[in-house]
Amino acid sequence: MELRVLQYFLAVAREQNITAAAESLHLSQPTLSTQLKALEEELGKQLLIRGTKGSRKVTLTQEGMILRKRAEEILDLVQKTENEISLSDDVVAGDIYIGTGETNTIRLFARAAGKLQRSCPHIHYHIFSGNSAYVLEMLDKGLVDFGLLYSSVDLSKYDTLNVPVRDVWGVLMRRDSPLAKKEAIRPEDLWDLPLIVSHQENARPLLSSWLKKDLSELNVVATYNLVLNASMLTDEGFGYTICYDRLLDTENSPSLCFRPLSPPLEAEATIIWKKYQVFSRAAEAFLEQLKKTFRQQEND
Repeated sequence: MELRVLQYFLAVAREQNITAAAESLHLSQPTLSTQLKALEEELGKQLLIRGTKGSRKVTLTQEGMILRKRAEEILDLVQKTENEISLSDDVVAGDIYIGTGETNTIRLFARAAGKLQRSCPHIHYHIFSGNSAYVLEMLDKGLVDFGLLYSSVDLSKYDTLNVPVRDVWGVLMRRDSPLAKKEAIRPEDLWDLPLIVSHQENARPLLSSWLKKDLSELNVVATYNLVLNASMLTDEGFGYTICYDRLLDTENSPSLCFRPLSPPLEAEATIIWKKYQVFSRAAEAFLEQLKKTFRQQEND
């Protein structure tokens, strides 16, 4: 399977039309069709469903959708590798890829990147947000250099760096809510209220333990992946969002406020990367700066 042919296939998947894809690739339509048929024969699977005479639209089969996902990952990794190898030995430059969830720890990343930027202005950073499963998948495939997780880590597969600050759980609510008069929120305060909770698997048992009830026993009206979306539901009075502190600027919000949980509930994050990872010079420099930033944070 050639990289060139994967690029052809992705063009067809994008355009949903072989003629349009051929034009974008500067190929003749028969040449592109021949390449696609050869790819299907090589894999032994039909990848495309060609339209009838009345329609030129091309759709992907189930196998075609799998190939599209893998082809995108393969070509991204090839581009990443080419960029790292082609850089000059005299300059620390390149791209750093980080997978993470929503967390205030990103401020420490930004602090480290900011300091490094003074001596290495040609380093660029790419942040991919998602749950723990997404971050691990990206890391295992080599699509990110570092991942930030709140779940347990397989130390036989990954090296780790503990984050020196913890995220504090609490409740995001409207300022006119009766609970807003409280300084902290206890489990029984939430038992009869509509709740909006994270759909990350590692968060659910933690919250159930603190609430002293399984989430299935409570009125969970919605789940979220991004706190910004959950905050809009809360702002409209749909429910109370249980989330980390400092993800939103509630101090300057006219309608929303945040109250911590009592007893306190905290989450500890870990930076991870694959064992025996061969880093680019840019990633090595960033990791060292990150360690310095963490040590400074611990000493402050």
